[in-house]
Amino acid sequence: MTRPRRAPVPRTAMVRGALGAGPLLAAGVALGQPGPGVLAALGAMLAGVNDRPGTRRKGLVHIGLPAVAGALGLLAGALVAEAAGRWAAVPVLFLVGWVSGALSTRGAVWSAAALQMLVTTTIGMGMPLAGPAWLKALCFLSGAGWLVLLRLLLRAPRSPGATRSSGEREAVAAVFDALADALGALGGPGAPAARRRLIGAQQQADEALRLMRLLPWPRRSGGADHALAARFGSGLALCEASIALLWEGRPVPDAVAEGPRGLAAAVRSGGPAGTLPSARPDTAERLAFDRAVLEAAVVFDRTTAGAHPARGSGRSRATGTHSGSRPGPFTPAGREYGLRVALCVSVTAAVALLLHEDHWYWLPATAAFLVKPDMGPLFSRVVNRFAGTVAGVLAFVALMAALGGLGAPVVVAAVVVAGALVPLSLRHFAFQTAVITVLVLSFVHTAGDTEAAASRLLETFLACVIVLLVGHLPLVADPRVRVGHRFAVTLRCTERYLRHVLDAPDPAGGRQRDDARGLALRGAVYRALAEARAAAETVAVELPGPFGGRHHDWSAVTVAAELVVDAATACALRVENGVPRPSSGEVERVTTALSVLADALEDGHRTARPAPGPGPRDCRSLRDVMTQLHGIHRLTAVGSAEPSTAGSGARP
Repeated sequence: MTRPRRAPVPRTAMVRGALGAGPLLAAGVALGQPGPGVLAALGAMLAGVNDRPGTRRKGLVHIGLPAVAGALGLLAGALVAEAAGRWAAVPVLFLVGWVSGALSTRGAVWSAAALQMLVTTTIGMGMPLAGPAWLKALCFLSGAGWLVLLRLLLRAPRSPGATRSSGEREAVAAVFDALADALGALGGPGAPAARRRLIGAQQQADEALRLMRLLPWPRRSGGADHALAARFGSGLALCEASIALLWEGRPVPDAVAEGPRGLAAAVRSGGPAGTLPSARPDTAERLAFDRAVLEAAVVFDRTTAGAHPARGSGRSRATGTHSGSRPGPFTPAGREYGLRVALCVSVTAAVALLLHEDHWYWLPATAAFLVKPDMGPLFSRVVNRFAGTVAGVLAFVALMAALGGLGAPVVVAAVVVAGALVPLSLRHFAFQTAVITVLVLSFVHTAGDTEAAASRLLETFLACVIVLLVGHLPLVADPRVRVGHRFAVTLRCTERYLRHVLDAPDPAGGRQRDDARGLALRGAVYRALAEARAAAETVAVELPGPFGGRHHDWSAVTVAAELVVDAATACALRVENGVPRPSSGEVERVTTALSVLADALEDGHRTARPAPGPGPRDCRSLRDVMTQLHGIHRLTAVGSAEPSTAGSGARP
């Protein structure tokens, strides 16, 4: 939050931003309908905030779902303003804030949708604009729809030979590139970070292909899509085997590490796999990887352009790694998130109503942007929000002073320039706040509130103070609830994965498990782990709070949880490749330990539970799981303050 993120300049997105809110505002002013023009421009602006890099289908979902939620929020807010007194806004915002905070635990898209719903509900009640409620919501939705249309029409220039599925193809190729990086880092200090980038690339590609299957428009390209999905499935098998190599900790030859880059090039071109490194299976982990390489070569040859597709043949690893394991709104974390947002927004709304007869939306809307717990550390958001607001207000006031006032053409020009800067401003929260402040002040100036700039600084300061105080109350700021729940979800997903892959063997001695189900469970494990890691990193830089409280070493817990997950994946691969299967009693002991520790993390160790016991003697990977579980228990148990070596990664 304090350092700008490095990324290429999004030139095409900046063009879309320039053509988004500005022309809509100009059309409203020209037609003598500034109110609808402002709402349409607001919809385009908020859609522009969600206009991130990715495939066209990803853009439709990441822009469209928050836009629909925003329109519903605006409709609800306007209906409440028409039917009830102004003080009805406080309980309404408490309820909407609770729902918004709870839904934020469902993932990034749901979080963006929940935030837009909360902000537009506030605007619907606190910004007096003429017109019925349904028309306001329709204007907002039309503005967002205009930005979606621009997203479909104005895209980055395609490379020669690009197709309609080029975005999905590039996402799959990125998985193989990340796999090469992870293999090259084996045995070195950069291996865990490379593994995280690999898992992130997998999740991006999985989302892209899942949306390609779910959304029939833009038009599919038939067999090419099936070939791409098959190649991604072979990549998942390679990634699973690479996790076992990472757990083993031995470097691989450079030729092996660079092999996936040839597969990435083949994905981009649609051609065959080419020459791959020869197999040298000296361990069970290397045997699993070599088998995955061989299977990938077969899949790539079968799916090369011009080859006869065999959709049902071979050992297909289906994509789609969602397994219903996302935290829900009624979990402890969902309730804590919801209460935190609801209190902050309703308190700031009450203060705003005391200060203003109308146009009181700024305080609670500012609190909504600040308090969302999934958007980074609270204190740094507060500092950057205030600094960005000061910069935006000063820029707006300086523009007014330089031009002796703001006529409609100048306001529209300011909106066009600021709209173009929105995609660039996403690199830093303060920069984004400054740009959005200029846009919002231009909107309210057009709507008739010409004296808004000066009061916005005081209101932003008040919102920052309220959010800091309310956001650190003991009931709503317990990291054991926020972070402990995320790690509990990770351990439960790991338990389900282990139970699935270590079920009873068939008579021939193999496994009776559905590969698609196993991949879905493993994907759920790593997705939950990524969310737990993000929550732990946020808590690590939060203020300790004026009320004290316990602060566990969540970074060490993260390292131990990563080793648990890697060891579980390695166990599955080792059993599949000839290592004796653990006994049912050993499997039950390990999975029970995972479940018990997950329950303990869920309730913050408020109920005493025994520490995990020793691991199985004859299964090195499950023994490693138990060792790390014992470390997590020691790090998080009540009364524990001693340092732990859980993250050392040493195995007996």
